[in-house]
Amino acid sequence: MCARTELAAALLTLLCAGLASCAVGPNFHRPTAPSDSHYVYGGDPTATSSAAGVAQRFEPGAQVPSDWWKLFQSPQLDALVSEALARNPGLQAAQASLRASQDALRSGYGIFWPQASADAHATRQRYSPLALGQSSPGSIFNLFTLSASVSYVLDVFGGERRSLEALASQVDVQHATEDATYLTLIANIVNTAVAEAAYRDEIQATQQLIELQRQQVQLAQIQYEAGTAPYSNVLSLQSQLASYEATVPQLEQKLNQSEDLLATLVGHTPAQWSPPAIGFRDLRLPRDLPVSLPSDLVRQRPDILLAEASAHAASADIGVATAAMLPSLALSGGYSANSVRSSQLFAVNGREWTFGADLSAPLFQGGTLYYRRREAIDTFAQTMALYRQTVLGAFGQVADTLRALAHDAAALAAEDEALSTAGQALHLVQTNYEAGLDTYLDVLNADVQYHQALIADVQAAAARYQDTVALYVALGGGWWNGPDAQTRASHGD
Repeated sequence: MCARTELAAALLTLLCAGLASCAVGPNFHRPTAPSDSHYVYGGDPTATSSAAGVAQRFEPGAQVPSDWWKLFQSPQLDALVSEALARNPGLQAAQASLRASQDALRSGYGIFWPQASADAHATRQRYSPLALGQSSPGSIFNLFTLSASVSYVLDVFGGERRSLEALASQVDVQHATEDATYLTLIANIVNTAVAEAAYRDEIQATQQLIELQRQQVQLAQIQYEAGTAPYSNVLSLQSQLASYEATVPQLEQKLNQSEDLLATLVGHTPAQWSPPAIGFRDLRLPRDLPVSLPSDLVRQRPDILLAEASAHAASADIGVATAAMLPSLALSGGYSANSVRSSQLFAVNGREWTFGADLSAPLFQGGTLYYRRREAIDTFAQTMALYRQTVLGAFGQVADTLRALAHDAAALAAEDEALSTAGQALHLVQTNYEAGLDTYLDVLNADVQYHQALIADVQAAAARYQDTVALYVALGGGWWNGPDAQTRASHGD
């Protein structure tokens, strides 16, 4: 009988080992990359028109550098980014969340090892036979106990492996979240620095414009008092002056907001830190712009990778829910030594041991387990739809940015032409004024038109810089070319 029992136990162990090689639920496969060869209908642009002496060229398939902000060639901007990467609380929170998910994954591996525990007890107690209906006198004694137990859950249908797969997918989610936080932080810093430079130039040009307008009001007042012009001219110019003056506080408010935002992005309170004044003269517009292939974009953009990892986790949850509907098997064993004297703790008559197997299966749960599995299937379908939506949005963003850069160059070229023409007109009027052919009012009018063109030119230049930033962001920011990504790949994370 003993031999038969041992044989049955061996067969059961072999059967469980064979079953443990498979796992219920679908195996997740990465979605197929789109077959598109470009982003814009009819083909992507190859270059922009020249504006401000720069024509940007698009390089399909070129690598996006991980430190793309250095292409603007501003040491002050580089210093801002470096400080933000070291101090920004949002990035630190994302990094901590990633470490937490990695620790959760490591803890999940413990399910594949036997669970062992040990206990030691020493008690003094009084025993009363009357509790058992006996009239013999009670006794007082010591009891020493040492015990150990071991249990092991056989992952017959792979539910635990699917749970571990879901934890690994959550690590991927947090990796993508950290990359997205990193990219967003840098893009916000560069965009805010560009906006700050534009606001400073606009404020300066507007203040000059206001001074010119005040001179026009004074001349109109003199003409009115001399009876050569109606008072309506004075009122019209005063209204225009008030409109210009009203724009200065608005621009100063935007400038202050950009300074405060830079302070918080870098990890300081606005009261403790003032950002450096970065102007357009401190920035260089990158000429050669990489454009990742569509098939590469879906493997690089953090938001797409996050959506893919979420779908992977949802797929693993289907296996977990399926395994919960099937039988589970656990092995357990225990040993204890008991004695009333510590010196005789390991005597033969005080030893106890147990060994057993526990097989359990859900029989009726009122549909709970079935609909939990249906919920997991529906959630997976939702995550896949969200993945496809994310891919479509990413492709649309790249297409929009490529078109925007082409339009920005054309708009800036037109504004440059308008500024140049206004400058020539101002110079001509000034020459005529010196020759006595034009009045000073004509000079002021030409100067006002020049400064209006200057403000429009600054706004067009800022849009071109910020859309260049938007392209690097739309392509994923090049995080995969950084040293941290290489380390991650070498460790298989």
